[in-house]
Amino acid sequence: MDKSKRPFRKYKKPFRKSKRSFRRRLPPIRPGDRIDYRNISLLSRFISEQGKILSRRTNKVTLRQQRLIMIAIKQARILSLLPFLNNAKQLERTKSPLKTKTTRPRTKNTRPRRKTKKGLRSHWNKNSNHNPNSG
Repeated sequence: MDKSKRPFRKYKKPFRKSKRSFRRRLPPIRPGDRIDYRNISLLSRFISEQGKILSRRTNKVTLRQQRLIMIAIKQARILSLLPFLNNAKQLERTKSPLKTKTTRPRTKNTRPRRKTKKGLRSHWNKNSNHNPNSG
């Protein structure tokens, strides 16, 4: 039977999804919390592992709160209360043994590059017996 000629049927399942209860998360900043550059425990919640300021969407804070957090974090960084980059990465680098420069063996065809002076000398053939002093 053609689709246009079929009778209209009501859907067996309801169109709307059933409303499920969900756990409402607590706001990251309580009314008693003071957003200040000295409150490092509060500010560290809004910084990523790399030391970057997390976005407002990630933090789930208001625009005003995000602005105050951003200013406080920047002040704390300038006063060296917070690092510009996370210290964990710096510690990982210092823990690892010093890497020595490894040199790979050269193949026959490769040579180290040398800087050549511009001019006639760069155009001379290496095999030619041309003397630069004779003219």
